Amino acid sequence: MRLLNIAIVGGGPGGLMTAYLLQQQLTAPMHVTLFEASERLGGKLQTKSFVKASAHYEAGAAELYDYSMIDEDPLKELVGELGLFAIPMGGSSVILDNRVLTNLDDIQEHFGTEVLEALTDFDRQAKASMSPREFYAIGHSDPSFSSASAGRFDTALQNIREPTAQRYIENLIHSDLATEPKHTSISYGLQNYLMNDPTYTKLYSIAGGNQRLSHELASRIDATVLLQHTVTAIGSSGRERVQVTSSAHGHTRVDDFDFVVIALPMNHLTALHFHPPRLAHAMRQHHACYNHPAHYLRVTILFDRPFWRSVLTDHFLMLDRFGGCCLYDESAREPESTAAVLGWLISGQAALEMSKLDNDALIEQALGSLPDSLSCGRHSFIEGSVHRWVDAVNALPGGMPPRGLDERHQPEPVDHPNLFIVGDYLFDSTLNGVLDSATHVTGWMAALGASDSFDKSPETLAH
Repeated sequence: MRLLNIAIVGGGPGGLMTAYLLQQQLTAPMHVTLFEASERLGGKLQTKSFVKASAHYEAGAAELYDYSMIDEDPLKELVGELGLFAIPMGGSSVILDNRVLTNLDDIQEHFGTEVLEALTDFDRQAKASMSPREFYAIGHSDPSFSSASAGRFDTALQNIREPTAQRYIENLIHSDLATEPKHTSISYGLQNYLMNDPTYTKLYSIAGGNQRLSHELASRIDATVLLQHTVTAIGSSGRERVQVTSSAHGHTRVDDFDFVVIALPMNHLTALHFHPPRLAHAMRQHHACYNHPAHYLRVTILFDRPFWRSVLTDHFLMLDRFGGCCLYDESAREPESTAAVLGWLISGQAALEMSKLDNDALIEQALGSLPDSLSCGRHSFIEGSVHRWVDAVNALPGGMPPRGLDERHQPEPVDHPNLFIVGDYLFDSTLNGVLDSATHVTGWMAALGASDSFDKSPETLAH
């Protein structure tokens, strides 16, 4: 059995997970080359610290999702396998019109019975449309399941008879959607609403920072890691192999591989040149299917004291600013920490427009967004930071209409059956989704490698 040469393009979570799973699943001897355009591995997993204090915060992916109460949870199992410790995260409060709403009684007290009844009606309909089991399987289910709820989500919200109830829900889920309701489907909107219910999913972060996930994966993979190597072209080599052209420090290299896995964010695919025309056409179709950009902007501020603890008693709350944003108590991620850090997760159109402002202006807007009960926080400011994630996530993961699992991951199966795609946008725009994607592809590659089918004709390679 000859050595398999495998390329992974992208050193974010998808690329690292793919390399790690290949080592576990592929029985054939292999050599993996991992291309990463930046100077670091980890992609959207970024745990940062401030200059003026050794306080950590999440600059990228904020949390992981726990589905273990429903069924197997591969990501949580991986976290444990890597020796990492999960810290549960929770938050149930919404601040609307300067009122802190933590339960149904608060809603009735501040906004009345009609608002409460409209919210409970929406909640009942949402749960009737999707059970926890269906929620768990949504990315893997028959595409017809999602197609049944393919209408625009704003049309579903417009059916809420009470305007305040509609605003409440829009603010509750806006930061999860990372887009406006008119740009996504009813199905995806309901998923993001239902994930606030602990019977559907729970949240957690990783002790010591979410970036530890990428560090632990990177330390365990046996691969040639080429940092600051930008892949510029992918195509046929003429010998039933896949050719990768990359550049680094003014030099160009061309390598041929038995398998290539592209694990890049959706917005990076258009920077690659694909050849020949059949592959280029397939990749244009792939991009068109999933090109539904969504946006994030993270503003994180260090204060001299946790002045918010009388209002924000959980890990986060939803704030009716910037179209609805999530306000994280970043210092609550480390129970022993004495630091005082708040993080604003701004999303959608607001994030896109505000990303053009300079950091000082964004920090000022974040401070100005604090509700009246927390306005004293401006006087406790020490240091702020900004991280822009424009086009970094997907507003309609899985595409519309949804494609089958194989079609999502193998864009051109006839002449390029050994070229695969891994991405969170193929499932649900979460770290859980990118692991699902990597698992599907590596299992497929392991089956091909074990049967030596990579040496056979394209027809033999049909999955």
